Amino acid sequence: MINSKYRSMMKRNIVLGLLVIFSFFSCEKMLDIDSTRTVSEENMWSKLEDTRAALMGVYGLTQAAMADHNAHWLYGDVRAGEFASPNRQDLKAIIENDLNGSYPSLEALSNWRRWYAVVNAANIFLERVNEVKSADERYTDNNMIVDIAQVRFLRAFAYFYMVRIWGDVPLIVSSFDGEFVNQPREDKNKILAWVEQEMMIAAESLPYRYSDNDEQQQGDYYNEGTGRWDGALVRKLSAYAVLAHVAAWQGSYPDVATYTKFVTDNYERGGNGYISTANLTDANGFFFNKNTNQLLGFNFDWGHVAASFTGHLEELTLAEPVINKSLPDLYLPKDSILRIFHETGDERFSLDTLGNPGEERYFANFNGKYPVFSKIKCIMGGSTSDPSFRIFSSAIVFTRLEDITLLRAEALAVLGEKNSAIQFLNEIRLRRGLEEYTEEANGNLIDAIFHERQRELMGEGHRWYDLIRYNKIRANNEKYNSLIAEGGIYWPISRAILAQNNQLVQNSYWK
Repeated sequence: MINSKYRSMMKRNIVLGLLVIFSFFSCEKMLDIDSTRTVSEENMWSKLEDTRAALMGVYGLTQAAMADHNAHWLYGDVRAGEFASPNRQDLKAIIENDLNGSYPSLEALSNWRRWYAVVNAANIFLERVNEVKSADERYTDNNMIVDIAQVRFLRAFAYFYMVRIWGDVPLIVSSFDGEFVNQPREDKNKILAWVEQEMMIAAESLPYRYSDNDEQQQGDYYNEGTGRWDGALVRKLSAYAVLAHVAAWQGSYPDVATYTKFVTDNYERGGNGYISTANLTDANGFFFNKNTNQLLGFNFDWGHVAASFTGHLEELTLAEPVINKSLPDLYLPKDSILRIFHETGDERFSLDTLGNPGEERYFANFNGKYPVFSKIKCIMGGSTSDPSFRIFSSAIVFTRLEDITLLRAEALAVLGEKNSAIQFLNEIRLRRGLEEYTEEANGNLIDAIFHERQRELMGEGHRWYDLIRYNKIRANNEKYNSLIAEGGIYWPISRAILAQNNQLVQNSYWK
């Protein structure tokens, strides 16, 4: 017999599923076809439960945009060209920056429609939420303010994500109620200024933690305790962490220093902390489900029946002996591993004095033909050792405290505050079993910081963007100098999108 809590959860999942379906149809209507509103959407904005379903729908669409075709990792890790693929031509094309290749996956990755589904769902929420406030006295002012802050953040996050992928994109801040007219692309710098403004406004109203007597959010949020929301929702530190990334992408390092300082000064107020190497790489550790140390994460919670076969890094990187798959779709070659993890005592991966793996938390099968990148390996409920299972429950984590600490080191180094930059770099190095940084042993400080980001954040979708920032700072790599100057750092726009909107122009590098 199904208990009442499980029955309630299933009802919420059904409502969320319907909302996600509606939002996808709304986005398609808004961007390229004629359509009409559905009856269910017209009738839904009348009670407290509707705002929760709509809010979770925006989160769900954001997660889907990042997970679809494993987009988050293909954009952020694979394009950097450091991983190799033994058998997939589409992945080889991304590795070689051949983004106009004729592969369905590349066409899907070039299509921004899934991100405009997020934007449209957010726009609808912001336009309709006051109807619930008028209709249901249970929906308090505080509840509505916090909900609106999250949705504004998620909409701004969607635009930041798109700008990093495509550069200029259309800026749409209304659902247009079925009357959308095709719009041209807006300048990326104008969009990023708007993104920063929206995130700052959202940050003011977001709590450090939900259902935790925070002055920004009183009582139990939607009648559930802290454990339900930790790591699942955007909070104040999430906003400042992403603001730091927005500023870094623009090269505004004084702002990066300001935003990262807020996070590193206040992380304990949000229940956050630094994580051990064991927790980072454990099957039921940091990446499993959700937890408060995920400053911004989108979880596939096993306990909420949200695990899946696809949309996880594990789908691309795991193989025997971790799961029963003969070859990984992606692997890091041995010479690259040894070049990146060359310091003794590194808890993530290092060799002993005989040349055998001493610490291999990041890699399994190192001595085989294809080393298996197994840093993230949340199989089923996080604890199974049966290699026959390939259903995964890892979260997509956009940022965490270690990321922000190293971003702060980067900003301080660029600004000439060398000693403080070294302090924050060592905050991570010492936690991973390495010696303190010295220029004699570790070389140029900027190089050392980005090298540490490469090791610490491997497989988390940062590497391509890090390489762009690094090469903007150093400006000594002809290949990257040309890519940056010519707009080759962006993706081409989908041919289908260009055909549907004659006001769009293809990125010049990909014409």
